[in-house]
Amino acid sequence: MEIIIDQDYESMSAKAAEQVLKLIKNVDKPLLCIATGDSPKGFYKCIIEKVRKENIDISNWHFVGLDEWMGMNITDEGSCRYHLENDLLRPLNVPENRVCFFDGSARDIQNEIEKTENFIKEQGGIEVAIVGLGMNGHVGMNEPGTDPASHSHISTIAEETQKVGQKYFTKAQMLSKGITLGIADIMDARNVILLINGAKKGRIAQQVLEEEISPGLPASLLRRHKHYTVYLEKEAAQFLQKSNA
Repeated sequence: MEIIIDQDYESMSAKAAEQVLKLIKNVDKPLLCIATGDSPKGFYKCIIEKVRKENIDISNWHFVGLDEWMGMNITDEGSCRYHLENDLLRPLNVPENRVCFFDGSARDIQNEIEKTENFIKEQGGIEVAIVGLGMNGHVGMNEPGTDPASHSHISTIAEETQKVGQKYFTKAQMLSKGITLGIADIMDARNVILLINGAKKGRIAQQVLEEEISPGLPASLLRRHKHYTVYLEKEAAQFLQKSNA
C-alpha cells in the first residue's frame, strides 16, 4: 500500500489522474472500474482535461460501473450511472458498447450480475479500479460484514449509507438495496486506487488504513492488494499516524 497525501483536493485529483494514465498507457484494451461519489469527481475532471489537452486516444478504453441503486438506471436523475454519464462518460464521448453498468431496474437482476461478470472476463479483467470510501468503511455497496470472497451481488444498504446517499437526489429516495461488484472483483483488479477527501472522512480513513483488517471495515481489505494506492488531501489524512507521504 502506498499512501499519498496532498495539500488540496485539486492536486490530489491531478496526481491520481496522472498515475492512472501511466498505468493504462501501454495496455491494449484497458478496463476501468469507475465509482460515483464526491471524491472521484475531481479525478474525472482531471482525466477529461488531460485527454483533451494531450489529445489522448481513448478509443480502446472500456468502463465497468462499480455499483447502482436497486430500481434505478441511467434515466433516473441521481442514479450512479446518471452521475457518471455527466461526470465522465458523456464528456469523453464514450459509446455504449464500451460501457457495462448494472441496470437496477431490470426485471432479471441475476442476468445483470452475470452480464457484468462476463464483461469483465471478456475484457481480460479490470486494469484499474477507482473507488471511494464510505462513511462506515464500505467500498462500492459492500457494506460492513460483506464476505471478502464475494463477486457481484445484491447488497442490503446500511442505514447510514441510505442517509448519506440522499445527497445525490433532489427528492427523498428509498435506498434500501443496491447492486455492486464484490470485494473479490475489486481485489482481482490489477491496480486499485482509493480516493479520499474531506475532513468528515478523517476518522474512517484512519480506521481503514491503520486499524485491523476486517470485513467489518470492507475498505480495509484492500490493504491486502499488491498494487494499491491511496490518495488523500490533508484534511482527510489528519488522523493518520503511519503515512508514508
